[in-house]
Amino acid sequence: MDTRDGFVEAVGNTPLIRLTDLSEETGCEILGKAEFMSPGGSVKDRAAWWIIREHEKSGALQPGGTVVEGTAGNTGIGIAHICNARGYGCVIYMPDNQSPEKVEILRTLGAEVRVVPTVPYANEMNYQKQAGRYADSLENAVWANQFDNTANRLAHYESTGPEVWEQTGGKVDAFVSAVGTGGTLAGVSWYLKERSPDIQLVLSDCMGSALYNYVTTGEATMTPGPSITEGIGNSRVTDNLAGAEIDWALQVPDQDMVDMVYRQLANSGWFFGSSTGINLCGAVRVARELGPGHVVVTMLCDDGSKYRSRLFNTEWLAERDLHVPAA
Repeated sequence: MDTRDGFVEAVGNTPLIRLTDLSEETGCEILGKAEFMSPGGSVKDRAAWWIIREHEKSGALQPGGTVVEGTAGNTGIGIAHICNARGYGCVIYMPDNQSPEKVEILRTLGAEVRVVPTVPYANEMNYQKQAGRYADSLENAVWANQFDNTANRLAHYESTGPEVWEQTGGKVDAFVSAVGTGGTLAGVSWYLKERSPDIQLVLSDCMGSALYNYVTTGEATMTPGPSITEGIGNSRVTDNLAGAEIDWALQVPDQDMVDMVYRQLANSGWFFGSSTGINLCGAVRVARELGPGHVVVTMLCDDGSKYRSRLFNTEWLAERDLHVPAA
């Protein structure tokens, strides 16, 4: 019998899916890791489990303890699931610019959710810093610290990277990923570059982020924004991203992302979130740059269900000068 034992063993090992229309359009094989099929519903299940696992290994997190995190949503959802599976309490700090669906899911999972005003990272009331201070105030508690805890990128070095290599039979020419914490791109790049230094590692950035400039100029300066995407883009280089082998970067405007997710829904049946839209736009551009005959892999981060009130709300989009493409 081929079985997985419990929630944590079901994390990862997601299928690699050929995006048929994009592959035929570009002449490349555009393949997506189906992270929406992870048990918590997103790519962040991997980071959540590795972070908790490493705290357990170190002894910092003892039975009955509490995990505290500041998150835009998906990491918190993964953490809440794993806390339930491992018997921990869960407290989540979330900025107030995220979709209400994420808050509802977290509370349904039993997490204590504290929605706080959105302020820059430099501000001491930033949601991440509040989470760290609160964890320090508790007995038998840890701050997950997904942005700077390198267990995050270790998750992708030990799981995502090897899966991509094995599932493509080592025939991967480029890996494309948006960046929030940096764990996915850094961990996968670390693994794939060890196998073949010729594989192109590409950062697909949203607008209103400093990471495109970081890769192209070496300076993490902000680009015009903001973006309606959630959980990606950053104003700084995290410990997870620092030192990652990134060959080049591109930026994707929000309208291109909106066009992509609606096109995938209407024409191919896929119901994707905004970060996946950024990834797919990036993968198409990389495929066109490389030319026909190449294999380009990206991440299908989560489905669109957490974005119904925003990305899939035509009135909300119109208020931000974005429109749904014609069928």
